[in-house]
Amino acid sequence: MVFSYYNKLSAAQKRVYRKSDEIHAVPLPRGETFLPLIPRLASALEQEDRVQTEEICRELATGLSRDLGVPLLRLRVLAVRPAGGWGELHGLYELAEGRASAVITLWMRTVKHRRVVAFRSFLRTFLHEFCHHLDYHLYSLADSFHTEGFYKRESSLFHQLVPEP
Repeated sequence: MVFSYYNKLSAAQKRVYRKSDEIHAVPLPRGETFLPLIPRLASALEQEDRVQTEEICRELATGLSRDLGVPLLRLRVLAVRPAGGWGELHGLYELAEGRASAVITLWMRTVKHRRVVAFRSFLRTFLHEFCHHLDYHLYSLADSFHTEGFYKRESSLFHQLVPEP
């Protein structure tokens, strides 16, 4: 399946898009080692503790990066999401481009009510941004498009970290 913006891509971008769309899962060789971080993250969010949330996310990002053999990245958790006429920004992945490493920025509070984001939504945002990192460094894609495969990779990681009861 292709999303509507596909038709506006160049031939080279379409090749990257199709390659991305074919990758449906991200197997974690030692996924069980990350399971203890998940309830800690949920608790930190519930306690509205930005510093602890950031520390746990850094630990998770470092562990996942090492487990998957991709470069380490920086991670920061900020308070209220930025917003504009385009909506709210939940997370942001920035390539290294002159920096020592790529950066993931996550926001833990909604704009309108300034409430802490629900745990599952926050974790999915983290994994979404981490999947951009994987596209560039694990799959060597020239770009990181939001394809059906991309969203399946995000879900693959989520279900390994938050197994169904």
